[in-house]
Amino acid sequence: MTFRPELLDELLKGYQSPEDLVGTGGILKQLTTALVERCLNAEMAHHLEEERAEPVEATPSRNRRNGHSKKTIKGEFGEAEIAIPRDRNGAFEPVI
Repeated sequence: MTFRPELLDELLKGYQSPEDLVGTGGILKQLTTALVERCLNAEMAHHLEEERAEPVEATPSRNRRNGHSKKTIKGEFGEAEIAIPRDRNGAFEPVI
């Protein structure tokens, strides 16, 4: 996948030092957090869709989203707090 140069220019607008890229509030940390959270939300959506495809048994209530849990991930950028989606049944196990 190749990104449009205009998108990269917008992301790096205001870049003045390596700290702006890899520092505590740098773009690498922000991008990593956003990408991981979007992947987790996509996994949750897939998890819930699979459960909806199963036949309804004796209980008519279906599993659904039930908020988020906060977790800390570590990388070259330091630590970042992410929101991991939860489901009511507690069956969601993220793969990422």
